[in-house]
Parts: sequence; structure tokens; C-alpha cells
Amino acid sequence: MKIHKLHEKWMLKIMPPGTFAGKEMGAGIWRDKAPVRCIPAQVPGGVYDALLKAGEMKDPYWRDEEEGALKWMDFDFIFEKEFVLPADLEECPQILLHCACLDTIAWVYCNGILTGKGENMHRVYEFDLTGLLHPGINQIQICIQSPVSYIREKQEQVEVLGTADAMNGFPHIRKAHCMFGWDWGPHLPDAGIRGDICLYGLEGVRLGQVRVRQQHGEGSVILRVHPEIVRQSSAFFVEEKPFSWKLELFDPEGNPLTCQEYPGEILSAGTAVKEPRLWWPNGLGGQPLYRVRVSLLQGEQVLEVQEKKIGLRTMTVRRRKDEWGECFAHEVNGLTVFAMGADYIPEDCIYGRMNRERTRKLLTACRDAHFNCVRVWGGGWYPSDDFFDLCDELGLMVWLDFMFACATYHLDEEFDRNIQAELRDNIRRVRHHACLALYCGNNEMEQFVAEGQWVARPKHFADYFKMYEYIFPRIAEEEDGETFYWPASPSSGGSLDFPNDPDRGDVHYWEVWHGNKPFTEYRKHFFRYASEFGFESFPSEKTIESFTLPEDRNPFSYVMEKHQRCVGGNGKILTYLYQTFLYPGSMGALVYASQLLQAEAMKYGVEHFRRNRGRCMGAVFWQLNDCWPVASWSSIDYEGRWKALHYYAKRFFAPLLLSCEEESVLTQDWEINQPEKHLRKSVRFNVSNETREAREAEVRWQLRSAGGEILREDKLFISAAPLSAAWTEAVDCPDADERRNYVSFQLYENGEWISSGSVIFTVPKFFCWEDPGLTVHVQGRELVVRADAYAKSVEVRNRSDNLILEDNFFDMDPGERRIRILAGEPEGLEIRSVYDIR
Repeated sequence: MKIHKLHEKWMLKIMPPGTFAGKEMGAGIWRDKAPVRCIPAQVPGGVYDALLKAGEMKDPYWRDEEEGALKWMDFDFIFEKEFVLPADLEECPQILLHCACLDTIAWVYCNGILTGKGENMHRVYEFDLTGLLHPGINQIQICIQSPVSYIREKQEQVEVLGTADAMNGFPHIRKAHCMFGWDWGPHLPDAGIRGDICLYGLEGVRLGQVRVRQQHGEGSVILRVHPEIVRQSSAFFVEEKPFSWKLELFDPEGNPLTCQEYPGEILSAGTAVKEPRLWWPNGLGGQPLYRVRVSLLQGEQVLEVQEKKIGLRTMTVRRRKDEWGECFAHEVNGLTVFAMGADYIPEDCIYGRMNRERTRKLLTACRDAHFNCVRVWGGGWYPSDDFFDLCDELGLMVWLDFMFACATYHLDEEFDRNIQAELRDNIRRVRHHACLALYCGNNEMEQFVAEGQWVARPKHFADYFKMYEYIFPRIAEEEDGETFYWPASPSSGGSLDFPNDPDRGDVHYWEVWHGNKPFTEYRKHFFRYASEFGFESFPSEKTIESFTLPEDRNPFSYVMEKHQRCVGGNGKILTYLYQTFLYPGSMGALVYASQLLQAEAMKYGVEHFRRNRGRCMGAVFWQLNDCWPVASWSSIDYEGRWKALHYYAKRFFAPLLLSCEEESVLTQDWEINQPEKHLRKSVRFNVSNETREAREAEVRWQLRSAGGEILREDKLFISAAPLSAAWTEAVDCPDADERRNYVSFQLYENGEWISSGSVIFTVPKFFCWEDPGLTVHVQGRELVVRADAYAKSVEVRNRSDNLILEDNFFDMDPGERRIRILAGEPEGLEIRSVYDIR
């Protein structure tokens, strides 16, 4: 097969609104319409990319410019390109136009003749151009209807319901739902050609998908390789020459293990890998990747080559009855794994701003914070091949939602055909990846359908069952057959059977944040797998400066609230803030305090879940990243800056974790003006061991004054079996002064310091902090931080706020600590702690 990319020298014609609405596109009625604009366009790319580069549109992330950008989506669009047919393709008896992602309702013309239609941005389309191309100049036109007008027309015909955060009628179009707005994202439903667009010159046969199956046995893995060999229509080929295919297997260092050629009639071959090197999630072992190469041959001529990297592993979800209900846990190579990670959303609303290196930076930050899991949320788009390749490499298990979220759908024959093709395209593309942990039918729809929400008519109940409990699992079985399928998130297993059951399946828990419950509420619950829970914060000050003017930098300004899509979100942050900290005297202090609130909330939840490993087997918080600069639940903001939460996650996801369950003001019904206050003050330590080796740990703890003086201390020794959590006995501290004393604790192994932390018995705003006199100076690629008194959540920043450190937002006793600089330059350093929130 010969491939010619059509990525250069496109033009974008912006057509008057309604140009394509309701028209019979084959008749070319639209051809007499003059464009409103005609500008250069980059492909792959979108309308917004082109408008920004042409200076026709302001950056939609700046202040409230989103509103102007949305108006452009009332127009229709034509992407147009002229090209000369390459000489080597002229010889091919059949030529296809391969379109990886047409976004979304698109008609494709070749030299003025309609060749096909796209109706789903999540699919791959191929259109036959045989007989339509000629030597010399040819023309491709891709006509795209306004997504806004399309959903409006469809909603008038048949009502479908979904989340109020998105534009009305969004479920009608197979386009990323969050492009129409979400409670963290703007209304920017871009359009365009978002994937490769190529000419395929075919020469009789071609490779479709290559399927690789694994059979694990004692000391070996049998690989079964199934190439899909597609014979082209005999109408284009007078003579079919004999063909064959070659299978090659390479070990992780690139050394050849197998090289065998097979006749074209044999469509399956097996090869054994002796002494296989298994793939493990991050923290449990390495990620060796073998290469499978399949070449399609005619005689000595190589027609086509496909390569896939695979990891040798078994992966499923364990569901078994136990004393608490039914377990729900990832099982890798026979071991149950506690899932630690976050929910991933699209990385940007503007296509041209996304690339492999940006994705690598984001996922590497997950690996570095000890994630072993990423959940791909179902309201965006299926991630790129780069995403899955990187997750393979970094050891990140992928929970893959299919792209259905927070809505019901009108399942007619056309929609059924469309979504089945979507699932098959994407399952075939990703099924070989070592990182692929499970397929999930949808996000939150079982839960809300069970409650009668988003259901416009009784048919939608039936459609729900048909889609997620019949069509989707059947396709997953046919196209994959090895990867676990789960009908929804949250779910107890389907059938609208108490979808958010805390004792079965996975749970989305939002009483902390949406329900205004305190952080300690997490400790009342023992979910089997928490796949969504979160707390909002503001992004970095520097990120805020990127979309505001100085007069905008107030949490309740118009611009700040335009960059806060959760209704009342900024007010909710301040409600939790008043319960916890003194009132911040500046916007910078408010940002810092909000990030500490978020980090402490997630710490309360995750540490509790990990302490109850075995009963709970997953802590995947909402959310990892942002798609634009916004106040949200993310741990890494839009500009790639780590919030406090991401540093906290690096500590609370550590393979060997020391955590403290304290009894304090937060855990009791305690009010400062009660005439008689009986406050229980105690600490109990837990060592969570998410490794495959037994660990012997030493816990040291001290009761200290605010100045850091040791009032009481002790050592505790604890043995933590592999993949377990072990407790110490509770220690009462009845004589501790809750406003002036704190407990500091450290974890040692073989005499080596591993980690440390602290707890107080009151809320930070009532603690009598002493000025820690924090200082920081640079020694090579290390920072030397010094404190004269207890300092909580010490943050070090540089002038650009782009430092990534070995640790940050950490607690300190009086003394010195050295921190390695991982990225950024230590210029214009600033340092602060909770003492400075005033």
C-alpha cells in the first residue's frame, strides 16, 4: 500500500450560517454561496486554529473571549485543498481517501463529486476515489455543518436530555460532549479535520488490523497473531498475484526472537516466548515491551508493514463475594492491585495546542507521583495512539470509558450503526496495549437513569439497556475478548441495581464538595473502588495572570467566574476556607489556601482508602488535568503547573506510605463556645505497602510545641506484608494543648528516612503558629530549606512558578531540609507556609 499525506496547503472557507442545513448535499445547492472568510488552514487542525493564526479571532481563553469564539460556530465550513496526484499512486488500481477524524457532520467531495459523509468524530472513514482522480491538479473539499445548528435541528425533531452544563441537544452528535461545555470546560465546539487525512494506493491486498492474543503458561507465553488480510474488489484487479505474510518478534532490547513467513491463506500463527519478562503497573515491576512486526508480501515486494508494541501480562478485574459485599479490583499477573490515579480529560480545547510531548509531560508527572492508573473519562474523545504508547511505557493502567457521558441517546437504526462502528474502530486500535485495564460503557448514566434523570421518554430506558448491557459488551467480546467490560461508572454491575453501591463495584462520591460535608466524612465510608471524588482549587497565580487583567483578580469578578464552570464553585471554596484558615489578605494567599484545601481533602480520602486496602481497592480522584485555564478539580493546571494536590499525591500514593489517623476537632462534634469541651486527642499510624516485598518499618513520632520542642516521643516497629496495610495501636494525647501542640511523625526503613508528616488537633485558623522564619537558598540543583519553628505545607516557588521539585508543600520541624530541583530554574525564589495565610 502506498500512502500520500494530504496535510499541506489547505484553505478554510467560512460559509454563511445555514449553508448546509437541511440541504441535499449531493445536488451542490450550496455552490453559489460566497464565503464570509477564506483563510489558510493547517491539517490536522480545526477552525479555531485557523482563525487564531489568521488573526480573525482573539484567544478564547483570554478573559471572556470564549463568548466571541462560540459565535463562529454558527457558521458552516469548507476545508479545501488542491493537489497533484503523485506518480506512484497513478499506477494503483484503487485509491482510497483515509480520514482519521472528521469533526463532525461532513460531506466529502473529490473534483466536485460527492464521495461520502462523515457523522462521527470518533471514527475512521475511508472513501473510494477510484476513477475520480486524474493526472495533474485535483481538488478535495470537506464541507462541515455547524455543530451548533445541527444539534438545534435534531433537538427540535427528537428531544434528548443531558447535563445542564453542556449545550442543549449535545447528545445528538457523536462529538466530544465536553466541547459543548462542562462544569470545568468552556463552550467551544470546534470543527475541522483533527486526524490524518491521506491517499491510500492499493495494490490487490492490504493489512487491516493485526490482532495479538496472549496465552500465559508456566514459564512461557504463547502469542497468537491474527493479521486481517483484506482483498480488494476484483473489479479493480485483473490479476491477483500470490502473496504471503511474515511474522517477526523482537525482545525489549530489539533482539529478534521469531522470523517466519506464511502463505496468505493462513490467517493465524503462534510463537512461544520462553522465560517471558512480564509487564507490571508502575511501582510493582518493570514495563518491558516486545515488538510484533507483520509484513505483507508479494514475492520479494513488501506491500505493507505494521508494528505493535505489547507487554506480556494478564489483566482483568476481580469480582468475588467477601465479608463486606463483593470486591472490585484490578488483577495483574494474578495479583490484585490497589489503583492509584486520577481521571483524565482532553488536554485542550484547541487542537493545534496538543502534541505528544505535552502528553508525555503530563503522563510522566503521573508516573513520578506514583500513579499506577489513569481513568479516561467518557465525555471527551478517545485518546491518541501516543497516549496509549506512553501509558504502556510508564506503567499506567488505563480505565477506558467509551465516549458516552451524562446523557441519554435516541437509539434508532442510524445511531446504532454509527456507534457500533465507533466502538469497533477504537477497540481494534487499542486492544493490544499492555496498559489497557478495562472498557467502561459510559460515565454516570446508569446512576442517573436509575434515578429517572435525563430520561425524556420511556424508550430511553430501553435504549440504555440495549446499548450498555447488550450492544457494547457484545462488540467488546467480538473485537477483543480479553479485556474486562464494565457497563458504567459508577456501577454495581448493571441492571440499574443500586449503581453507587458502596459495597460493590465502583463509586462516585461527591458529598465532600457538592454536599458540603467536611473532609473527615471520607472516613465514614469504605468504598470498594472510588473512581471519582474531588475538591476544587484555583490554578497558579501565574496561570490566572495568563487570562486576566489586574482588575479581574478577585474570586467573584466576572472574568474569574467565567473561568469557574461549577455553579457557585468559588463561593464553595471560600465556604470551606472559612472553616479552615484565617482570611487570606491577598489573591496569592487565597490561591495558596485553596490549593491546600484541595490537597488536604484528597489526602483525607486517599489515606483512609489505602489504610483499608483489601476492602477498598481503588482511589482515582477527579481530576488530573485541565483543558483551559480554570478553577477546577485538577491536580495539574492548564499551564502544566503542579498544584499542591499533585505533590500531596506523590506522598499519599507512595508505594510505602505512613499515614496518621488522628482524633481531633475535625473528627468530633466540637464547637469553640461550648461551656464544657471534652476533646479526644489521639493518633494511630498505618503503613500501607503497595509493593511485592515484605517491608520492615520503623515509625518515630513526637508530640511537639509550636516552636518544635519535643514534649514526648516514641518509636514503633511494624511489619507490612506485600500488598497490605498494617496498623499500630492508638496513642492517646490527653495532655496535648490542641492550639499549641502538634504531632510529627517519620518513617524509616533500615535506618534510612523514607517520609514524614504532621497533624494538629485543631483547625489551622485556631492553631497558635510561631513564625517559622523560613529561608531557602540554592546549592547546585538542590534547594536548602530552613525553618526555626513548625512550618506546615511549605511551598517554594520561582519567579515564573514553573519549578518542579522532588517535594513541595511539605511539613517541617525546626531544622534543614534539602530538596532536588527536577525542572525549572531557581530564580526569584519565594517561600511560604500556612503561617502566612493571614
